[in-house]
Amino acid sequence: MSEIIRISEEELDRQRAWSDAFAALPHRPETYYIVTYGCQMNAHDSEKIAGILESMGMRPASERTQADFVLHNTCCIRDNAERKALGNVTWLKEVRRDRPGMLIGVCGCMVQQPGMAAKLLRQYPFIDLAFGTGNLYRLPELLFRAAESGKRVIDIPAEESTLAESLPIRRSSPFQAYVTIMYGCNNYCSYCIVPYVRGRERSRRSNDILREIEELQRGGVREIMLLGQNVNSYGSGSEEDISFASLLRMIGRTGIERIRFMTSHPKDLSDELIDEMAHNPHILRHFHLPVQSGSNRVLQAMNRRYTREKYLERLSALRAAMPDIGVTTDLIVAFPGETEAEFEDTLSLTEEAQFDSAFTFIYSPRAGTKAAQLPGAIMPEVATERIERLIALQEGITDRILAEQTGKRVNVLVTGHARREDDLLTGKCERNISVNFPGPDECIGSIVPVEITSAKKTTLRGKIIKEQTA
Repeated sequence: MSEIIRISEEELDRQRAWSDAFAALPHRPETYYIVTYGCQMNAHDSEKIAGILESMGMRPASERTQADFVLHNTCCIRDNAERKALGNVTWLKEVRRDRPGMLIGVCGCMVQQPGMAAKLLRQYPFIDLAFGTGNLYRLPELLFRAAESGKRVIDIPAEESTLAESLPIRRSSPFQAYVTIMYGCNNYCSYCIVPYVRGRERSRRSNDILREIEELQRGGVREIMLLGQNVNSYGSGSEEDISFASLLRMIGRTGIERIRFMTSHPKDLSDELIDEMAHNPHILRHFHLPVQSGSNRVLQAMNRRYTREKYLERLSALRAAMPDIGVTTDLIVAFPGETEAEFEDTLSLTEEAQFDSAFTFIYSPRAGTKAAQLPGAIMPEVATERIERLIALQEGITDRILAEQTGKRVNVLVTGHARREDDLLTGKCERNISVNFPGPDECIGSIVPVEITSAKKTTLRGKIIKEQTA
């Protein structure tokens, strides 16, 4: 467990002073727009960034092209995410010809990679501001320097173990909220760059987490998503030495109605956690459990530290305790050296596991990871053919599972109108599946009982059982 460098109140007060100084600048940026890539952790970081910017007197712009300051919060888990982010940043260079005062910034995991600061300085001279994952709290100071001086500010710290409590947050929903319980990762899967850009595991104090959740509950939030690169190892080696199951038990007593969490590592899925999930009425019936491959040799090469058999045993234990639980996963194809037979192992595991859905990826080499040095790169056409077969298999499984929900009663937290059908309300049921149904706008923000009437490709249709809301 990495030592946490906790940001002092004195430093946070210093940043508040920088916020005030920025607000007093003549001709300062008035509006902002944040482009977010990657995982829920990045989405939550963007909520913090938005909160900081608004504490500095800025307001959100409706479009990138109309903003005075555009910030890309980047991901580097796969090469295409990095290329997409840099491509969109480069596009802004053209937009700035019509808006010469626009400031362009990048932050997040991509920026934290070794050597990225030099690359940004050399290849992207139009970027005004860049900072990493460990110094988000210093945004007021960094943006003041960029706006006041008109010079580039590139500030990427070597350490990633900083933790700042009580940062302002502009949450994207009044009913749902992300709550980070830990940062970083100790697993060092051979394909993954995250430990190198997010640092080693460090857990927040349970009292800080509980205080945040209690405040959210009093403010009207009904559902929380607990975040961590590996929530199952929460507390291990920390000053409290508290288990994730114990934390969930304490959270269940705060009054919050619905609890979700991600992501979990199969090697750390304990019987204690399964038992807590089965008996804690606030924990929803969904578990995201990335398996990555069905081949034991590939799993070993990935440094996943479990076998196919162990994964399926843990999956069986989950379903024995909670037969109605929905399980989702991540799958990688075309890992270096993966044979056709090993890919077939992934297909057979997918068939046996019967996941609600799966995030499927073609292996993407990341500089600095052990897998990037492995021989046996898979030809692109082979990789494409494999992932298409995997997707087709999983789509068939998903179709069957969604069809089986017809006639069931679920409880849906209504979050708004369906994206493609504005006349329908939408929200997610306990299994984390989107449900669309007709109903009055007064239901938004409530938990309503819904009967599932039919299934679409990735969503369910339903009807409100009764007009009374929870």
